[in-house]
Amino acid sequence: MRILYVEDEQELSDIVCAGLRKCSYSVDAVYDGEDALAYYNAYEYDVIVLDLNIPDIDGLEILRRIRETDNKSKILILSARNAVEDRVKGLNMGANDYLTKPFDFLELEARIRTLCRIAYIQTANVLSCGGLEVDMAAKSAVYGPIKIPLTKKEYAIVEYLLLHKNQTVDVKQLLEHAWDSEADLFPDTLKYHIHSIKKKLADAGCRKDLIRNVRGVGYLMGDEPG
Repeated sequence: MRILYVEDEQELSDIVCAGLRKCSYSVDAVYDGEDALAYYNAYEYDVIVLDLNIPDIDGLEILRRIRETDNKSKILILSARNAVEDRVKGLNMGANDYLTKPFDFLELEARIRTLCRIAYIQTANVLSCGGLEVDMAAKSAVYGPIKIPLTKKEYAIVEYLLLHKNQTVDVKQLLEHAWDSEADLFPDTLKYHIHSIKKKLADAGCRKDLIRNVRGVGYLMGDEPG
């Protein structure tokens, strides 16, 4: 899952983004309104975490501009403005959630996870396919009693494929949602990770074709054997 984190307090941003990356999210951090809109227009995000008191263009104006043409992006306002009228205004303008500062990181991560589930019409934390089960809260994968030792990046790829189970996900989508904009990717980076994931799944007993390469398009994780 890929997140745009908009916060002008760089020290706070660094701490939160480090925590989110430990939870296997890819995160782009920006510190003002102009960059926020530039990144939003350049990349696809699963969740936008938006502070209101930011330079150049304030958060509510960013929210307004996004909602003029986009009702699908999941936006969580994270702000020191804690009056009821501020929360109501943000939600009425189209925010999906509103969390006030100071906040607990675990609550922020839980709310982000909930918005991700809503985005992909999921009702539970556990995703499954062919006997493989992925727990979005614990960021873990198991096949029966066997825990699969996925790296954070491998987990992010598997989770995204499962959120699009039985659908072909193109290479560009996977790269955009599993890596952030600062990543320096080699041409075979994704292939290397997919190969590693397939080996770990096979070692645990999963079907060898649980993840299939759709030639010229991308990858598919499906219930039915290929």
